Amino acid sequence: MSVPILVTGGTGFIGSHVVDALIHGGQKVVVLDDFSGGFFNNVNKSVDLVQGSILDASFINALFDQYRFEYVFHLAAYAAEGLSHFIKRFNYENNLIGSVNLINASINHDVQCFVFTSSIAVYGKNQLPMVEDLVPNPEDSYGIAKYAVEKELEISHNMFGLDYVIFRPHNVYGERQNIGDKYRNVIGIFMNQILQGKPLSIFGDGNQTRAFSYIGDVAPIIAEAAFKPEAFGEVYNIGADKSYTISELAKYVSRVMGVEPQLVYYPARNEVSHAYASHEKIKKMFNYTPRYSLEVGLTRMAHWAKEIGPGHSKAFENIEIMKNLPEAWLES
Repeated sequence: MSVPILVTGGTGFIGSHVVDALIHGGQKVVVLDDFSGGFFNNVNKSVDLVQGSILDASFINALFDQYRFEYVFHLAAYAAEGLSHFIKRFNYENNLIGSVNLINASINHDVQCFVFTSSIAVYGKNQLPMVEDLVPNPEDSYGIAKYAVEKELEISHNMFGLDYVIFRPHNVYGERQNIGDKYRNVIGIFMNQILQGKPLSIFGDGNQTRAFSYIGDVAPIIAEAAFKPEAFGEVYNIGADKSYTISELAKYVSRVMGVEPQLVYYPARNEVSHAYASHEKIKKMFNYTPRYSLEVGLTRMAHWAKEIGPGHSKAFENIEIMKNLPEAWLES
Protein backbone atom coordinates (compact mmCIF):
# COMPACT_ATOMS: atom_id res chain seq x y z
CA MET A 1 0.00 0.00 0.00
CA SER A 2 1.35 3.42 -0.93
CA VAL A 3 2.21 5.92 1.79
CA PRO A 4 -0.51 8.58 1.95
CA ILE A 5 0.09 12.18 0.94
CA LEU A 6 -0.97 15.03 3.23
CA VAL A 7 -2.95 17.91 1.75
CA THR A 8 -3.74 20.75 4.13
CA GLY A 9 -6.72 22.90 3.19
CA GLY A 10 -8.03 20.06 1.06
CA THR A 11 -11.69 21.03 1.58
CA GLY A 12 -11.04 24.51 0.24
CA PHE A 13 -11.05 25.82 -3.31
CA ILE A 14 -7.58 25.17 -4.73
CA GLY A 15 -6.86 22.41 -2.23
CA SER A 16 -9.85 20.28 -3.21
CA HIS A 17 -8.88 20.47 -6.88
CA VAL A 18 -5.30 19.47 -6.07
CA VAL A 19 -6.70 16.52 -4.11
CA ASP A 20 -8.75 15.46 -7.14
CA ALA A 21 -5.66 15.63 -9.35
CA LEU A 22 -3.67 13.49 -6.88
CA ILE A 23 -6.47 10.92 -6.61
CA HIS A 24 -6.73 10.83 -10.40
CA GLY A 25 -3.01 10.05 -10.45
CA GLY A 26 -3.52 7.02 -8.22
CA GLN A 27 -2.31 8.55 -4.95
CA LYS A 28 -3.71 7.93 -1.47
CA VAL A 29 -4.53 11.25 0.20
CA VAL A 30 -5.14 12.44 3.75
CA VAL A 31 -6.88 15.82 3.93
CA LEU A 32 -6.32 17.98 6.98
CA ASP A 33 -8.69 20.93 7.37
CA ASP A 34 -10.32 22.97 10.11
CA PHE A 35 -13.27 23.92 7.84
CA SER A 36 -12.73 27.62 8.49
CA GLY A 37 -12.95 28.21 4.74
CA GLY A 38 -13.73 24.84 3.20
CA PHE A 39 -16.85 22.75 2.74
CA PHE A 40 -17.70 19.06 3.17
CA ASN A 41 -19.17 19.03 -0.34
CA ASN A 42 -15.70 19.76 -1.75
CA VAL A 43 -14.17 16.63 -0.24
CA ASN A 44 -13.23 13.80 -2.57
CA LYS A 45 -14.86 10.64 -1.21
CA SER A 46 -11.62 8.68 -1.64
CA VAL A 47 -9.62 10.61 0.97
CA ASP A 48 -9.08 10.12 4.68
CA LEU A 49 -10.51 13.33 6.14
CA VAL A 50 -9.03 14.63 9.38
CA GLN A 51 -10.49 17.70 11.05
CA GLY A 52 -7.96 19.74 12.98
CA SER A 53 -5.83 22.87 13.05
CA ILE A 54 -2.31 23.41 11.76
CA LEU A 55 -1.86 25.70 14.79
CA ASP A 56 -1.89 22.67 17.10
CA ALA A 57 1.72 21.50 16.94
CA SER A 58 1.15 18.43 19.14
CA PHE A 59 -1.74 17.34 16.95
CA ILE A 60 0.34 17.85 13.80
CA ASN A 61 3.22 15.77 15.19
CA ALA A 62 0.84 12.97 16.16
CA LEU A 63 -0.70 13.00 12.68
CA PHE A 64 2.75 12.67 11.08
CA ASP A 65 3.59 9.85 13.52
CA GLN A 66 0.42 8.03 12.52
CA TYR A 67 0.66 8.31 8.73
CA ARG A 68 4.43 8.77 8.10
CA PHE A 69 3.80 11.14 5.19
CA GLU A 70 6.43 11.31 2.45
CA TYR A 71 4.85 14.24 0.61
CA VAL A 72 3.08 17.34 1.95
CA PHE A 73 0.99 19.78 -0.07
CA HIS A 74 0.36 22.82 2.08
CA LEU A 75 -2.62 24.84 0.83
CA ALA A 76 -4.25 25.81 4.13
CA ALA A 77 -4.27 29.60 4.49
CA TYR A 78 -6.48 32.59 5.07
CA ALA A 79 -5.86 34.26 1.74
CA ALA A 80 -7.32 37.74 2.10
CA GLU A 81 -4.63 40.21 1.08
CA GLY A 82 -6.57 43.42 1.68
CA LEU A 83 -8.07 42.26 4.96
CA SER A 84 -4.69 41.09 6.26
CA HIS A 85 -3.78 44.69 7.16
CA PHE A 86 -6.58 44.63 9.73
CA ILE A 87 -6.06 41.09 11.10
CA LYS A 88 -2.29 41.01 11.50
CA ARG A 89 -2.10 38.58 14.42
CA PHE A 90 -4.65 36.22 12.88
CA ASN A 91 -2.81 36.41 9.56
CA TYR A 92 0.60 35.54 11.00
CA GLU A 93 -0.74 32.78 13.23
CA ASN A 94 -2.59 31.03 10.42
CA ASN A 95 -0.34 31.76 7.47
CA LEU A 96 3.10 31.68 9.12
CA ILE A 97 3.07 29.89 12.48
CA GLY A 98 0.81 27.11 11.20
CA SER A 99 3.15 26.66 8.24
CA VAL A 100 6.16 26.44 10.55
CA ASN A 101 4.44 23.66 12.51
CA LEU A 102 4.13 21.70 9.28
CA ILE A 103 7.71 22.42 8.23
CA ASN A 104 9.02 21.25 11.62
CA ALA A 105 7.03 18.01 11.41
CA SER A 106 8.18 17.46 7.82
CA ILE A 107 11.84 17.81 8.82
CA ASN A 108 11.45 15.51 11.82
CA HIS A 109 9.63 12.85 9.76
CA ASP A 110 11.93 12.94 6.70
CA VAL A 111 9.32 14.19 4.23
CA GLN A 112 10.65 13.87 0.67
CA CYS A 113 9.04 17.03 -0.72
CA PHE A 114 7.01 19.91 0.71
CA VAL A 115 4.86 21.70 -1.89
CA PHE A 116 3.77 25.17 -0.82
CA THR A 117 1.32 27.58 -2.43
CA SER A 118 2.61 31.08 -1.87
CA SER A 119 1.26 34.08 -3.83
CA ILE A 120 2.33 36.83 -6.18
CA ALA A 121 1.42 39.07 -3.23
CA VAL A 122 5.06 38.57 -2.21
CA TYR A 123 6.16 40.83 -5.10
CA GLY A 124 4.25 43.91 -3.98
CA LYS A 125 4.78 46.98 -6.14
CA ASN A 126 7.46 45.50 -8.34
CA GLN A 127 8.44 45.73 -11.97
CA LEU A 128 6.14 44.06 -14.49
CA PRO A 129 5.80 41.36 -15.50
CA MET A 130 6.74 39.87 -12.15
CA VAL A 131 9.48 37.26 -12.57
CA GLU A 132 10.73 34.81 -10.00
CA ASP A 133 14.20 36.32 -9.62
CA LEU A 134 12.87 39.72 -8.53
CA VAL A 135 13.51 40.64 -4.91
CA PRO A 136 10.10 40.38 -3.21
CA ASN A 137 8.68 43.57 -1.70
CA PRO A 138 5.29 42.65 -0.22
CA GLU A 139 2.81 45.46 0.43
CA ASP A 140 0.52 43.66 2.86
CA SER A 141 0.70 41.35 5.87
CA TYR A 142 -0.49 38.39 3.83
CA GLY A 143 2.36 38.77 1.35
CA ILE A 144 4.86 39.17 4.20
CA ALA A 145 3.67 35.92 5.80
CA LYS A 146 3.85 34.02 2.52
CA TYR A 147 7.37 35.27 1.82
CA ALA A 148 8.48 34.34 5.34
CA VAL A 149 7.34 30.76 4.72
CA GLU A 150 9.24 30.72 1.44
CA LYS A 151 12.41 31.74 3.28
CA GLU A 152 11.78 29.14 5.98
CA LEU A 153 11.60 26.45 3.31
CA GLU A 154 14.83 27.70 1.77
CA ILE A 155 16.77 27.64 5.04
CA SER A 156 15.15 24.33 6.06
CA HIS A 157 16.51 22.79 2.88
CA ASN A 158 19.96 24.26 3.48
CA MET A 159 20.05 23.17 7.13
CA PHE A 160 18.10 19.91 7.12
CA GLY A 161 17.77 18.79 3.49
CA LEU A 162 13.98 19.28 3.21
CA ASP A 163 13.15 19.43 -0.49
CA TYR A 164 10.40 21.78 -1.57
CA VAL A 165 8.59 23.38 -4.50
CA ILE A 166 6.97 26.80 -4.18
CA PHE A 167 4.18 28.10 -6.39
CA ARG A 168 3.06 31.72 -6.60
CA PRO A 169 -0.49 31.55 -8.03
CA HIS A 170 -2.51 34.65 -8.74
CA ASN A 171 -6.23 35.42 -8.92
CA VAL A 172 -7.30 31.81 -9.28
CA TYR A 173 -11.02 31.27 -9.86
CA GLY A 174 -13.43 28.50 -10.71
CA GLU A 175 -15.89 25.99 -9.33
CA ARG A 176 -15.89 25.46 -5.53
CA GLN A 177 -14.64 28.95 -4.78
CA ASN A 178 -16.33 30.42 -1.72
CA ILE A 179 -18.41 33.05 -3.49
CA GLY A 180 -19.93 34.09 -0.17
CA ASP A 181 -16.66 35.57 1.09
CA LYS A 182 -16.95 39.34 0.68
CA TYR A 183 -13.31 40.02 1.55
CA ARG A 184 -11.55 38.18 -1.26
CA ASN A 185 -11.80 36.67 -4.76
CA VAL A 186 -13.28 39.40 -6.94
CA ILE A 187 -14.84 37.03 -9.50
CA GLY A 188 -16.70 35.13 -6.79
CA ILE A 189 -17.78 38.40 -5.20
CA PHE A 190 -19.12 39.69 -8.53
CA MET A 191 -21.05 36.48 -9.25
CA ASN A 192 -22.51 36.41 -5.78
CA GLN A 193 -23.62 40.02 -6.02
CA ILE A 194 -25.35 39.30 -9.33
CA LEU A 195 -27.10 36.26 -7.83
CA GLN A 196 -28.38 38.54 -5.05
CA GLY A 197 -29.50 41.27 -7.44
CA LYS A 198 -26.88 43.71 -6.19
CA PRO A 199 -24.57 46.02 -8.17
CA LEU A 200 -20.93 45.03 -8.54
CA SER A 201 -18.59 46.69 -6.03
CA ILE A 202 -15.48 48.30 -7.49
CA PHE A 203 -12.81 49.92 -5.33
CA GLY A 204 -11.19 52.94 -6.97
CA ASP A 205 -11.56 53.68 -10.68
CA GLY A 206 -11.62 50.06 -11.85
CA ASN A 207 -8.44 50.43 -13.89
CA GLN A 208 -6.45 48.06 -11.71
CA THR A 209 -5.15 45.13 -13.76
CA ARG A 210 -4.96 41.45 -12.87
CA ALA A 211 -4.49 38.20 -14.78
CA PHE A 212 -7.23 35.74 -13.79
CA SER A 213 -6.29 32.07 -13.66
CA TYR A 214 -8.79 29.22 -14.09
CA ILE A 215 -8.41 26.41 -11.56
CA GLY A 216 -8.24 23.77 -14.29
CA ASP A 217 -4.93 25.26 -15.44
CA VAL A 218 -3.44 25.49 -11.95
CA ALA A 219 -4.31 22.47 -9.78
CA PRO A 220 -2.88 19.67 -11.99
CA ILE A 221 0.54 21.34 -12.16
CA ILE A 222 0.70 21.81 -8.39
CA ALA A 223 -0.22 18.13 -7.91
CA GLU A 224 2.57 17.05 -10.26
CA ALA A 225 5.33 19.02 -8.51
CA ALA A 226 6.21 16.68 -5.64
CA PHE A 227 7.07 13.91 -8.07
CA LYS A 228 9.33 16.01 -10.28
CA PRO A 229 12.73 16.15 -8.54
CA GLU A 230 14.20 18.45 -11.18
CA ALA A 231 11.70 21.10 -9.99
CA PHE A 232 12.80 20.90 -6.33
CA GLY A 233 14.21 23.95 -4.62
CA GLU A 234 12.57 26.39 -7.03
CA VAL A 235 9.83 29.02 -7.07
CA TYR A 236 7.31 29.14 -9.93
CA ASN A 237 4.71 31.70 -10.91
CA ILE A 238 1.57 29.96 -12.10
CA GLY A 239 -1.51 31.42 -13.76
CA ALA A 240 -2.83 33.20 -16.81
CA ASP A 241 -0.73 35.43 -19.05
CA LYS A 242 -3.31 37.98 -20.19
CA SER A 243 -4.38 40.74 -17.80
CA TYR A 244 -7.67 42.65 -17.62
CA THR A 245 -8.88 45.71 -15.76
CA ILE A 246 -11.41 45.20 -12.98
CA SER A 247 -13.91 47.18 -15.05
CA GLU A 248 -13.40 44.82 -18.00
CA LEU A 249 -13.79 41.87 -15.66
CA ALA A 250 -17.10 43.22 -14.37
CA LYS A 251 -18.44 43.31 -17.93
CA TYR A 252 -17.25 39.76 -18.67
CA VAL A 253 -18.80 38.40 -15.48
CA SER A 254 -22.08 40.21 -16.13
CA ARG A 255 -22.22 38.78 -19.64
CA VAL A 256 -21.68 35.14 -18.63
CA MET A 257 -24.21 35.58 -15.83
CA GLY A 258 -26.74 36.95 -18.34
CA VAL A 259 -27.22 40.44 -16.89
CA GLU A 260 -26.41 44.02 -17.79
CA PRO A 261 -23.48 45.37 -15.75
CA GLN A 262 -24.47 47.53 -12.80
CA LEU A 263 -21.53 49.00 -10.94
CA VAL A 264 -21.05 50.90 -7.69
CA TYR A 265 -17.74 52.58 -6.90
CA TYR A 266 -16.07 52.82 -3.51
CA PRO A 267 -12.91 54.67 -2.43
CA ALA A 268 -9.71 52.98 -3.54
CA ARG A 269 -8.13 50.50 -1.16
CA ASN A 270 -4.45 50.33 -0.33
CA GLU A 271 -3.51 47.69 -2.90
CA VAL A 272 -1.13 47.09 -5.77
CA SER A 273 -2.62 48.67 -8.89
CA HIS A 274 -1.13 46.34 -11.47
CA ALA A 275 -0.14 42.72 -10.93
CA TYR A 276 0.65 40.14 -13.57
CA ALA A 277 3.44 37.64 -13.82
CA SER A 278 5.80 35.99 -16.26
CA HIS A 279 5.36 32.23 -16.67
CA GLU A 280 8.39 31.43 -18.79
CA LYS A 281 10.04 29.45 -15.99
CA ILE A 282 7.10 27.15 -15.33
CA LYS A 283 6.48 26.66 -19.04
CA LYS A 284 9.98 25.27 -19.43
CA MET A 285 9.92 23.02 -16.36
CA PHE A 286 6.33 21.71 -16.54
CA ASN A 287 5.50 22.21 -20.22
CA TYR A 288 2.82 24.52 -18.87
CA THR A 289 0.37 26.14 -21.26
CA PRO A 290 -2.92 27.55 -19.90
CA ARG A 291 -5.81 26.00 -21.84
CA TYR A 292 -8.77 28.04 -20.64
CA SER A 293 -9.51 31.56 -21.82
CA LEU A 294 -11.11 33.96 -19.37
CA GLU A 295 -14.47 33.67 -21.11
CA VAL A 296 -14.42 29.86 -21.07
CA GLY A 297 -13.38 29.72 -17.43
CA LEU A 298 -15.96 32.30 -16.39
CA THR A 299 -18.69 30.47 -18.29
CA ARG A 300 -17.91 27.21 -16.48
CA MET A 301 -17.83 28.94 -13.11
CA ALA A 302 -21.04 30.85 -13.83
CA HIS A 303 -22.89 27.62 -14.65
CA TRP A 304 -21.76 26.18 -11.32
CA ALA A 305 -22.57 29.37 -9.38
CA LYS A 306 -26.11 29.46 -10.74
CA GLU A 307 -26.59 25.85 -9.68
CA ILE A 308 -25.48 26.37 -6.07
CA GLY A 309 -27.08 29.79 -5.67
CA PRO A 310 -25.83 32.81 -3.71
CA GLY A 311 -23.48 32.47 -0.78
CA HIS A 312 -24.05 34.47 2.36
CA SER A 313 -21.08 36.33 3.73
CA LYS A 314 -20.66 37.00 7.39
CA ALA A 315 -18.50 39.70 8.85
CA PHE A 316 -15.05 38.63 9.99
CA GLU A 317 -15.43 38.40 13.76
CA ASN A 318 -11.90 39.17 14.85
CA ILE A 319 -10.99 42.48 13.22
CA GLU A 320 -7.97 43.76 15.14
CA ILE A 321 -7.74 47.24 13.60
CA MET A 322 -10.84 49.22 12.62
CA LYS A 323 -8.98 52.32 11.45
CA ASN A 324 -9.24 52.80 7.64
CA LEU A 325 -11.32 49.63 7.21
CA PRO A 326 -13.07 49.95 3.80
CA GLU A 327 -16.68 51.07 4.27
CA ALA A 328 -17.95 48.39 1.89
CA TRP A 329 -16.75 45.75 4.36
CA LEU A 330 -18.82 47.33 7.09
CA GLU A 331 -22.00 46.80 5.09
CA SER A 332 -24.03 43.60 5.45
